[in-house]
Amino acid sequence: LSQPSSKTPGIFLLELAHSDENRFTIEFVQEITHALDRIDEILDTLPPAQAELGGALITTSKGKFYSNGLAIEAAIHQGDAFYLPYMRMLARILTFRVATVAAINGHAFAGGCMFALAHDVRVMRSDKGWMAMNEIQLGIPLIPGMAAIVRCKINKPDVLRNCVIAGKKFTAQEAVDAGFVDMAVSVEDLDSAALKYAEQMAPLAKGLTEVMYLIKAETYRDTVELLLRGGTNPAGYIGASKLLAKL
Repeated sequence: LSQPSSKTPGIFLLELAHSDENRFTIEFVQEITHALDRIDEILDTLPPAQAELGGALITTSKGKFYSNGLAIEAAIHQGDAFYLPYMRMLARILTFRVATVAAINGHAFAGGCMFALAHDVRVMRSDKGWMAMNEIQLGIPLIPGMAAIVRCKINKPDVLRNCVIAGKKFTAQEAVDAGFVDMAVSVEDLDSAALKYAEQMAPLAKGLTEVMYLIKAETYRDTVELLLRGGTNPAGYIGASKLLAKL
């Protein structure tokens, strides 16, 4: 965790560094959650003049992967003990009190794609890497909170179909064209482009109050509710399992 901006002390850079692929485990989710706690603590103690500048959070990594998704075997074995903290973390990123920027340095698959989608802005390396929801190829259903976070950020029906039903791998430019990545840049420009977005958006959290959090929480209310309910039943919450059994 670092503060990369000489202009705005409230901007933070969180580098994902959990093995080579940044697969989400309970321990990795805890590490990210603790980092978010630490950011909140620092933001709360900034002097008023610095708080007036606002803040932002950038997440990125190094190498081939931004995140290769969930540690599948652990997730299946641990069930709700795994999924509940993971989905709470997604909800926290989705509603974080300052602007969030995902600097996608490589592949973002499945749970890693969802993590990137939870951010406000996505900047992606143009020469290598895909974003994909490849659960269909893995034979794993989407549980309600996970499906909701994809729907709330990908709202074009054909793009949503290609992403979730077909499991399409989107290059950076394809993701820009589809509307769920904001910019594709060279790997050399990735960090600076993300920082530029962060510095542009930081003043939106002027005073570091809860206003941005409250706006996000209301905007994404349905998604947040499903994420915070948790649970691993892919047809839960709305009695869909009984309806589907009759089809």
